[in-house]
Amino acid sequence: MTYETRVRIEAPPERIWAVLADVAAWPRWTASMREVTPLSGAALAAGARVRIRQPRLPAAEWEVTRWAPGRGFTWVSRNPGLTVTADHLLDPAPDGATTLTLALRHRGPLAPVLRLLTGALTRRYLALEAAGLRRAAEQGPG
Repeated sequence: MTYETRVRIEAPPERIWAVLADVAAWPRWTASMREVTPLSGAALAAGARVRIRQPRLPAAEWEVTRWAPGRGFTWVSRNPGLTVTADHLLDPAPDGATTLTLALRHRGPLAPVLRLLTGALTRRYLALEAAGLRRAAEQGPG
């Protein structure tokens, strides 16, 4: 199953990307994150790893598997019996705005149990992340 949320952000992809790519700062603009710690250097890039602590969930390590600066990235968290993949995609509109798509997929033998236990929380966290990113990007620097 894929959980997905889309939101229109009144900002160009470059401004959104500046906020999105600074993952250590995510807890400042979304209540869905307590702490995001880069494990492989400060800059996010293909192969980079981070540890994320979220309310009501165990800490998880994520590895960036797809990196397209200014367009989006995908990262994956792997555990025995479960793989979670999250996409963060930016689609520019002709009028200067951008559509943000956040998607999260659970795969593996434990996926049905996780979906049952955390489905509502997952939807809530995606909505919080999308709304927080929109606010941070539309406010701009400063």
